[in-house]
Amino acid sequence: MGSASRKTFLPLDPMSFTNESRAVIDFIADYYKNIEEYPVLSRVEPGYLSATLPESAPYCPESLEDILKDVHDCIVPGLTHWQSPNFFGYFHANASTAGFLGEMLCSGFNVVGFSWISSPAATELESLVMDWMGKLLKLPSSFLFSGTGGGVLHGSTCEAAVCTLAAARDKALKELGGWENITKLVVYASDQTHFTFQKAAKLVGIPPSNFRLIETSFSTGFSMSPEKVRFAIEDDIKSGLVPLFLCATIGTTPSGAVDPIAELGKVAREYKLWLHIDAAYAGSACICPELRHYLDGIELANSISMNPHKWFLTNMDCCCLWIKEPKILVDSLSTDPEILRNNASKFKGVVDYKDWQVALSRRFRALKLWIVIRRHGLANLIYHIRSDISMAKRFEAFVAMDERFEIVVPRKFALVCFRLKPKQEAEGTELNCKLLDAINSGGRAFMTHAVVGGIYVIRCSIGTTLTEEHHVDALWNLIQENAQILLSESIN
Repeated sequence: MGSASRKTFLPLDPMSFTNESRAVIDFIADYYKNIEEYPVLSRVEPGYLSATLPESAPYCPESLEDILKDVHDCIVPGLTHWQSPNFFGYFHANASTAGFLGEMLCSGFNVVGFSWISSPAATELESLVMDWMGKLLKLPSSFLFSGTGGGVLHGSTCEAAVCTLAAARDKALKELGGWENITKLVVYASDQTHFTFQKAAKLVGIPPSNFRLIETSFSTGFSMSPEKVRFAIEDDIKSGLVPLFLCATIGTTPSGAVDPIAELGKVAREYKLWLHIDAAYAGSACICPELRHYLDGIELANSISMNPHKWFLTNMDCCCLWIKEPKILVDSLSTDPEILRNNASKFKGVVDYKDWQVALSRRFRALKLWIVIRRHGLANLIYHIRSDISMAKRFEAFVAMDERFEIVVPRKFALVCFRLKPKQEAEGTELNCKLLDAINSGGRAFMTHAVVGGIYVIRCSIGTTLTEEHHVDALWNLIQENAQILLSESIN
């Protein structure tokens, strides 16, 4: 029998890996150097890419040079540039050099850490970095591995919502006597709560008719009223339903509102609801001592989630979920197939993260968050948050000084909700919709809108990593220019 020959096709060759990776890094670096030259909002039409690229995959390999040319010519024009310093829409998706480095190592090792034995470092670093992050937020020890709880890194808030709802559901159904009682379970949230929780409730089998949206108002700054929650709970109990889950938010998407955690926690404890805190956006800000008070009462919650990929300089995707009683989560999500059984999982304290999430496979996200925290340190992370809030205050002051505009919702973090004042209230939506469209279509900046308390507002969300004061100043000048044109047209 002849000796084995070396592969002629090497999909992972160290030499080509080095050279081609450098080429991609150079490409990305050039993209960031020139990012302000691109219109923030893509100007392509639907279907543009299929008219540009071949209909079928190539049979023979193509050069990286040709591929990167197509990325530049075909892909980049179809991007909405989230990392542009002139991106003020949605909530940001932070990026940093440290985040990139973590992503490179994560992709480079390409391990699948579904159990401790599948990659011990991946599991143990995740447990460690979740405690690091929890301590930065000054979470009670009941949420930490060093205490009696624990944490896991998911890809998104939606995953965290599905998992916590499933855990709460299964615990309740066990107490009620079986799955036939699932139609009795009720979930409570405010009309400002992110819609992902309604989606998650549907996914775990809660009837849509059993999802209660508690109305908020200008009088409370659009935070959820504990009294209204209590009233809704009492009403459902009288109807024979079973209150299950209450979601409170730190920094809602439409308005940046903050729900009163301590007061809602008392209601949840009185009626034995699972209290989840969604701090996806503003949880990062709570590392700042002057903002930590927004988490007061967190000891009354069952779980809390926040997204470092929003405002913590950690590239997508990364969502932290802490839970007080991990056993409840594991009981709901665990599986024990023969092929995954091993002696290591029998040791006390060993975590198999496959039982903390919906999927089996998982990325080494902890490496990314660990490097971000180490490379920046708490001091620079706090500076980053404070800098964005300072720019938001600057923009807020610009709006307040122009009598043609008004701040619609009190600012708490780095989101400013404002509008151009209409002569008549009925004209408010159309007027501000035109203003927003004019700004976005020009390509120099991008913002989004929301409707709060029945009022159409323009959202200026400050927090993209590259944004500086002069970008905020330029945005305000752009808004004023377009507002003047609109108002002149209405007069004529």
